[in-house]
Amino acid sequence: MRNNYSNVAQLKDLMTAPPMTAARHAELMRKRIAQRRMLEEARELKRASGSFEKS
Repeated sequence: MRNNYSNVAQLKDLMTAPPMTAARHAELMRKRIAQRRMLEEARELKRASGSFEKS
């Protein structure tokens, strides 16, 4: 199980931090989507190559 107490940031620091800009959010989302697509493609390639080896 994950330890939820490992983050030592103070609540005040978290609550007073400026919000993320729309541009930064879009950049992070594009990066996450690209990583997820790479993983999905790798899984599909692995499945495809595995099915040929078994035949």
